[in-house]
Amino acid sequence: MDIKSEFYKLINQFESDESKIADLWNDVYQAYTGRKRHYHDLSHLENLLMQLSVVHEDVENWNALLFTLYYHDIVYDAKKKNNEELSADWAKKVMTQIGVDKKTVNLTFNQIIATKQHETSDNIDTNYFLDADLSILGSTWSNYERYYQGVREEYKMYPKVMYNPGRKKVMRHFLEMDRIFKTDYFYQMFEQSARANIQQEIDLL
Repeated sequence: MDIKSEFYKLINQFESDESKIADLWNDVYQAYTGRKRHYHDLSHLENLLMQLSVVHEDVENWNALLFTLYYHDIVYDAKKKNNEELSADWAKKVMTQIGVDKKTVNLTFNQIIATKQHETSDNIDTNYFLDADLSILGSTWSNYERYYQGVREEYKMYPKVMYNPGRKKVMRHFLEMDRIFKTDYFYQMFEQSARANIQQEIDLL
């Protein structure tokens, strides 16, 4: 599945003006290919799309999940703490402008906000997205290594003495959870390897 073509297919359901669709894609492209993006980039979106496509038939609102995918990190500044809120607002504005139904707009907005805390949701689609968002944790060690090195690069403004303790705290939080992954599919696929990868990273910090 191609990340650009899937975006066009999604937007084409609501907007027929090709120039407007191209502008919307350009906004997404420019955001995720910014010079400060080292993990939260187009490759991250491609991985999300690949992971979510496997559970497509179990998803109740696929359009909302796709809008969440494309816009959940469209605003990303490692020094800020309101990236999710700004990204959700961006998504809501775009979706409203092209006439997406309010239910889908609200679900997308809430799903993007949910990526801030990654807590279990009453909505199964949200849980699928949150799990897909964390699926890199259970990837091969080489992929995981590129992930945590990319995150470190995004936070390069902070010296090791500041970054490492904070990173350890975040990663230990995952290990303290009963389950990292909320849905059975992602739990069975990635839980064990995620815990091993996280522990290895902590040991290296």
